[in-house]
Amino acid sequence: MANGSYFNEFLLLAFADKRELQLLHFSLFLGIYLAAFLANGLIITAIACDHHLHTPMYFFLLNLSLLDLGSISTTVPKSMANSLWDTRAISYSGCAAQVFFVFFLCSAECSLLTVMAYDRYVAICRPLHYRTLMDSRACVQMAAAAWGSSFLSALLHTANTFSIPLCQGDVVQQFFCEIPQILKLSCSDSYLREVGLLVVSGCLSFGCFIFIVVSYVQIFTAVLRIPSEQGQHKAFSMCLPHLAVVSLFLSTGTFAYLKPPSLSSPALDLVVAVLYAVVPPAVNPLIYSMRNKELKEALRKFIQWVQRQCQ
Repeated sequence: MANGSYFNEFLLLAFADKRELQLLHFSLFLGIYLAAFLANGLIITAIACDHHLHTPMYFFLLNLSLLDLGSISTTVPKSMANSLWDTRAISYSGCAAQVFFVFFLCSAECSLLTVMAYDRYVAICRPLHYRTLMDSRACVQMAAAAWGSSFLSALLHTANTFSIPLCQGDVVQQFFCEIPQILKLSCSDSYLREVGLLVVSGCLSFGCFIFIVVSYVQIFTAVLRIPSEQGQHKAFSMCLPHLAVVSLFLSTGTFAYLKPPSLSSPALDLVVAVLYAVVPPAVNPLIYSMRNKELKEALRKFIQWVQRQCQ
């Protein structure tokens, strides 16, 4: 096979060879997927239905939940199906779709987390200008920019990756199709073009991270000036969950795409992929709702309304 265009399918990495372990993997991923689907779905519904939550912070949180739902739905169901049916195959078009959606959704999440940091900065450091800087039109434009730029970037990366000649077999050493693993199948220097694009994307992600860090330095400086401990506690409770999400997602995602080959191993690659593709969509709803009284109250009202409708 001289080129990946002749592949009918790729073979993904299996979590286990024994049938019992395959079923255990299926059950574990099913539990994580259902929890992520339910939690993100509840957040989306609660924010959409409760007019008290129609604010910039919750608008961006709704977008984040949509991205998390899409991200985990791109990778986990196929892996579960392969374990359940004891197969490793994924079609060529299915692999290309996974590469596109994983990069698109992860890039959009990185951009959105940056926008959310800016929103928290304006809310805490420039409260008198908050309504002007973060009006509905500005919020929609920032969200649209995050989604649109990520879509174009993912399209470029996917087209470039699958135009590279592949002659090192059809085995992808990951439980979903991932650009670094596809590049390992290349047999020409043309893969360096995609590596260059990944470095550029990595630099942009690092720029987002620097922006977030600078924003939080100013936020924490302003918070420490608040005279009341209650005010400091409220501000920290709003910011620390976002910082936790950013740290987990960006560190593992950047490492997965830009780590040197000398650090690559099937076990390490698998752990890192789970940490950036599976864990954040499952834990984000918990992190954002755990200490958020307004969101908890909206969720309680929605659940009570559902219960009344079922009676």
